[in-house]
Amino acid sequence: MPGHDHWEYSLNIPNDPLAVTVSRRTLRLILTLHGLSHLTDVAELLATELVSNAVRHTKDSATLRVRWSAGVLRIGAWDADPRPPEPSPPPEQATELEEDGRGLALIQACADLWGWQPLARDGNRGKYVWCELTGAA
Repeated sequence: MPGHDHWEYSLNIPNDPLAVTVSRRTLRLILTLHGLSHLTDVAELLATELVSNAVRHTKDSATLRVRWSAGVLRIGAWDADPRPPEPSPPPEQATELEEDGRGLALIQACADLWGWQPLARDGNRGKYVWCELTGAA
């Protein structure tokens, strides 16, 4: 879209399980309106994992950030827990009933690139976990 080669949205999220659904639906609307609906399914999956982790691991609010620049969609979530994201256990150590740690493995498998960084917001220490998808159709 001409004139839309760079944009960014932030959504403040209360510590509420409904935040995951609100974030996912908001992301779908943003991508659809910007002509990026071909990225919606994977982007929703990634955002769901990022927001779920932010809500699950802290008692404070979080922020979902969605940015499009130079053909790359970056989805990130800030939360007040400064600890790094936990890596997934190796498949031979994981049990069928284990739920924790699978989100990061899903992000690693579906995103083109991901990472995290310590980050302060409003005087609170925390972290920002992000992932990227290229916009090729």
